[in-house]
Amino acid sequence: MIRYFLALIGVLIFLYFSLRDERFTEESLKLGISVANTGIMKAWGSSVYSGANAYFRYANDNNLLKDKKISLIVYDDMYEPERTIKNIRKLIDENIFAFFGFVGTPTVKKSLPILQENKIPFIAPFSGAEFLRDKNNKYFVNFRSSYDQEIDAIVKYLYEKKGVKRFAVFYQNDDYGEEGFVSLLESLGKRGLKLAGEGTYKRNTLSIKHALYEIKSVQPEAILMVGAHRANALFIKTAKEDKIFKNTYFCNISFGDADEMVKELDKNTTNLLFSEVVPNYKNSKLSVVLEYKELMQKYYPNQALGFISLESFLAAKTVVAALQNMKGDITREKFLKEIKSLKSDSLGALEIGFKNTQLHNKVYLYKYKNSNFIEVKNED
Repeated sequence: MIRYFLALIGVLIFLYFSLRDERFTEESLKLGISVANTGIMKAWGSSVYSGANAYFRYANDNNLLKDKKISLIVYDDMYEPERTIKNIRKLIDENIFAFFGFVGTPTVKKSLPILQENKIPFIAPFSGAEFLRDKNNKYFVNFRSSYDQEIDAIVKYLYEKKGVKRFAVFYQNDDYGEEGFVSLLESLGKRGLKLAGEGTYKRNTLSIKHALYEIKSVQPEAILMVGAHRANALFIKTAKEDKIFKNTYFCNISFGDADEMVKELDKNTTNLLFSEVVPNYKNSKLSVVLEYKELMQKYYPNQALGFISLESFLAAKTVVAALQNMKGDITREKFLKEIKSLKSDSLGALEIGFKNTQLHNKVYLYKYKNSNFIEVKNED
């Protein structure tokens, strides 16, 4: 009798989890994305969408998922958290399979309660924030390395290779800026250093004058830039007009969008340092980067190549690889299991492996010289 009772309990548990994990049987598998398609961060949104959709369109055209087609549904949030929340609710109503490629720390952080409540996979957000690397959030899968890793790589290089000890920080006055600020303090603390000075500006503005005044007063050897590309570029342009900053290093993490910054600065990039979370899209001979260039030319020939669209392309490729590895019905739980267990060569020679809630755990440092991004390790 007890044996039959235990068997019944087992069947009920199986049915509970089977019913709870919704099966997606329709031909169109919807992925939802909220990015800035208008406003000061428009370039970001365009890069994220085109990079991802270049690979998704390729997957659809070549029947990589057999009877499934990926549909990328995009809504504009103008890089404003309240709009992001509205977009998330609309995407949930459309019964999306997963969220993909959201842009920004403040937009995502404000959305955390609704994301956690609905237990929908949240894949490859464009943020290095630590709250996205909480191992208890099993529905969150990051592609990129964290801001902690990026900032520590910059500080390590400048401190050990260039002897820099006086660091200041220019940062966006919100959750994104605070994440970078805290990461810098921790990195300096590990080396027995203290922050020399700081200056902030308001998100979605170019109000950098007060921050520049505050930072100028401490005469830093290096300034960490934790802002959006246009604000960072204006700060650097203005600072370079002052002889106090003649030898100062201006250090930009990946969210600063190196490609757009170079354009804004008209290639006046002396003493600039960029940290990135993907390889050089121009000079890399990696097969997956060459594939990115080929498919971007095919599907989005008018979209400039760049680090952001490459990152989005690579993340999209991991999504497709995980879906290809899935046996039987497509469910969110099975998808999460597959994407977290992708083989290290799933992107060819660009090694991946899920740890620290991230698929690609590497930071690249670049300078920009002679119209090219040059990896620092190859120069020094």
